[in-house]
Amino acid sequence: MKREVIHTDEAPAAIGTYSQAVRVGNTVYLSGQIPLLPESMTLVEGGMEAQIAQVFQNLGAVARAAGGSLADIVKLNIYLTDLAHFPLVNEIMARHFEEPYPARAAVGVAALPKGAAVEMDAVMELG
Repeated sequence: MKREVIHTDEAPAAIGTYSQAVRVGNTVYLSGQIPLLPESMTLVEGGMEAQIAQVFQNLGAVARAAGGSLADIVKLNIYLTDLAHFPLVNEIMARHFEEPYPARAAVGVAALPKGAAVEMDAVMELG
């Protein structure tokens, strides 16, 4: 199948050798997003809640560029430098998703790029 690279200026530019997302058929693989502001490529200020919200905003922008939305995500991976923030992730995630929720994994990690405290990647299925 043909691969289509997805790019939008409404999400942070790739900071390495990867694409923001790649579509193959009806499946879109969204690369990891950290809480960077797209216009400045700096981490959002305001603590953990602001970081989580920015990550969802960035994922949503890439999803829209691919022709979908957060509602089309079927698998979400969450990486946290402190798993004590997991309840806050659940709280903020509930603002963006309705049942049936996507499959999900949450992993504690030692560090993330640019000193971020959270990163998420996803798989999206388009109708």
